[in-house]
Amino acid sequence: MESNEIIAIYGNTPASMTTSLIEHFDLASLIGDRNKKIVLKPNLVVAVTPDTGATTHVEIVTSLITYLQNKGFMNIKIVESAWVGDSTKRGFEVNGYPEISRKYHVPLVDVKNDSYTKKSFDGITMEISDEILSTDFLISLPVLKGHCQTGMTCALKNMKGCLSDKSKRMFHTLGLHKPIAALNAIRHADLVIVDSICGDLDFEEGGTPIETNRMFACRDSVLMDSFGASLIGFDKSEVPYIGFAEQFKVGTSNLSKMKLTNLNTPDATTFAKSGRRVRTLEGYTLPDQACSACYGNLIHALSRLQETGQLKKMAGKQICIGQGYKEKKNPDGIGVGACTCGMGKHIGGCPAKASDIIDFLTTL
Repeated sequence: MESNEIIAIYGNTPASMTTSLIEHFDLASLIGDRNKKIVLKPNLVVAVTPDTGATTHVEIVTSLITYLQNKGFMNIKIVESAWVGDSTKRGFEVNGYPEISRKYHVPLVDVKNDSYTKKSFDGITMEISDEILSTDFLISLPVLKGHCQTGMTCALKNMKGCLSDKSKRMFHTLGLHKPIAALNAIRHADLVIVDSICGDLDFEEGGTPIETNRMFACRDSVLMDSFGASLIGFDKSEVPYIGFAEQFKVGTSNLSKMKLTNLNTPDATTFAKSGRRVRTLEGYTLPDQACSACYGNLIHALSRLQETGQLKKMAGKQICIGQGYKEKKNPDGIGVGACTCGMGKHIGGCPAKASDIIDFLTTL
């Protein structure tokens, strides 16, 4: 697996998708020594299940454990910390981690109860979990989702769960962005596997999930976040911790040098019932056999336009999207995605990125 490569897979079966990803790039060879200490770091920011759009699908974790143990890796731990004010233990329990721990003999580590070592970078001193600092191979399992303070959260910000609560509070007083980058400069993930099955539209704690039915794997956290930002409608300049992390030599944000490997292509899907805000945004769309990845990106784009007050320009307009438009022509139509090339105005892509959709819609 090359450092500039992002591997994507589409579907709604996290277990088999995870297995396909890690078998494709041969995770066992990437790790090497079977005696290495391996940590799986999911996102359990609050004690809710993945369908809320807030937390990592547990099937991803179990598929990784099964694969690793079958390959002879036995020194595995699951390490996480909920945000300040919530209980990691309750998050573990709600998602069935105690049963997983017993079944696979994999310890659960609550960072809130761990010991810490003070580490500093660029004038910022923080308390980092000793379990994290002592691990040989760290696999981060973030959820790609919106965030009310930083715009988005994915690989880089998922590392915040490796801190003491005291340092988490300090990060907020410093504005989050530079401290998040500094943390990753001290210890970043060796591998990132992103859960983008149904990440929340706006908030880290979930409640407004958007089905995009995809997962990604990448070794570069900065590259992964740059790509993830484009998918949900942000320019990397709008997420300052990406730029700080690149400045701190954590990775690259240059998407022009990214190698994107798609293991399959997204299929049309039936969408689950969505929340009130999403239903409002869906009113601007005319889906016909739309795949979740493209449709989800369109909803993210409409949300970003709503936040900036530009969505009102779309009043009375509806956007065609989906495979049902492949053979249709409409000189007055507006289309998103490669399937809508017969519309008078359209943007290609399979799937189209939210950042590109925003640029397209703002020119109408």
